[in-house]
Amino acid sequence: MSQLTIRSLQELEQYEGKEMGVSEYHTITQEQITKFAEATLDYQWIHLDGERAKTESPFGATIAHGYLTVSLLPYLWSQITSIENLKMQVNYEIESLRFNQAVTVNSRVRLRAMLLSVKNLRGIAKARLEVTLEIEGSKKPAYTGIITFLYHFND
Repeated sequence: MSQLTIRSLQELEQYEGKEMGVSEYHTITQEQITKFAEATLDYQWIHLDGERAKTESPFGATIAHGYLTVSLLPYLWSQITSIENLKMQVNYEIESLRFNQAVTVNSRVRLRAMLLSVKNLRGIAKARLEVTLEIEGSKKPAYTGIITFLYHFND
């Protein structure tokens, strides 16, 4: 995997309309699911009770919270593109997001991202990305959507 390095609004604009790349795979563990449940107070059994999930869940195993997989976006995006020379980065918007398939425990997921557009908002780069969270071995992604980051470059 070769990571892109972006140091300015002008460099970011060069990738408008292009696929930026694909992250490494990340394994979703039960420990990660349990910690997310604790952090968000979402203790639904489909996430935490492996024995019950085997017999009662249509997935046959515990599944990651959908929002856990969304929260991985900045981490996985940073594997694709290193945005440098920043004062600050802000997670700005999720314009649309469709959960297509549950992510079962121990699945490996990766992010595929395309830069749809970049707008200059008085020196702040508003970057809209089309994102797909792929599940290893599955034709159907975990989710697809459009997200927006704001990049406050130093110059």
